[in-house]
Amino acid sequence: MLRGLSTSRSDPRARRRRRPAVRVRLLAPLALLGFCLGLTACQKEAPRFEDVKPADELYAEGLERLAGKKILGLFRYIDYDAAIETFQAIIDNYPFSEFEEKAQLKIADAYFEDERYDEALAYYQEFADQHSTDSRAPGALLRAAQCHYEQVDSIDRDQAAARNATKALETLIQQHPYAEETRKGEEMLVELRTRLAHNMLQIADFYLKREHWQSAASRYRRVLDEYPGLGLDARALYRLGLCFENMKREDEALRLFHVVVENYADTPSASSARARIARAE
Repeated sequence: MLRGLSTSRSDPRARRRRRPAVRVRLLAPLALLGFCLGLTACQKEAPRFEDVKPADELYAEGLERLAGKKILGLFRYIDYDAAIETFQAIIDNYPFSEFEEKAQLKIADAYFEDERYDEALAYYQEFADQHSTDSRAPGALLRAAQCHYEQVDSIDRDQAAARNATKALETLIQQHPYAEETRKGEEMLVELRTRLAHNMLQIADFYLKREHWQSAASRYRRVLDEYPGLGLDARALYRLGLCFENMKREDEALRLFHVVVENYADTPSASSARARIARAE
């Protein structure tokens, strides 16, 4: 045995045979160590998220941002986007808390104050739809109407925004007839309906001047049917009579002239109607 042991120690081939085995045994722990180090590195690089503040603190922070800061004591700067993000954090993280609905309305207010009316409208309308019995629903509907109102064009342009505002106000009046916001809505509704009536009357006059009697007559009828009692009835009745007169419907025209004289005696249209009656007689 001593001889065999001595031979194995002195034989270089035996040493070469042993080295791979030793190397394998050394590499396995090194590989395991590298893998563990790699895991540790990955764990260190993984993103760490800050704890979200309580809902009440986020709400107070949002209100503070919405209040803004005075610059040089001359004007107030408000970072609306930062305020919106703060309120949105409440909606994302505390969807069932008492602050979630408050945050939704504050986001709408922030968009409205920043004159981003389409975005504000979406939040106001969603709140009004989801919380129709809530005491804050009338205010949301009124603000939704105001979002449309702020986008109303001049009287000679398309009045889609005015019509949408009118619909929102009609919903407010129908669903919440005794709310304080409804009284304000009624005043706005009269203004909007008058605007729409003037727009329709302007279109009718356009056709009248171009002797498109039928097109003009249909618009004057709409003024009378859809917007009565706004101070435009006498004018619409008289000009509808002119259309009938030129369409060879003299009897109908004469009846309309008499209606104008009998019911709107102090208007310029009544004076013109008397002249038409006298000429017919």
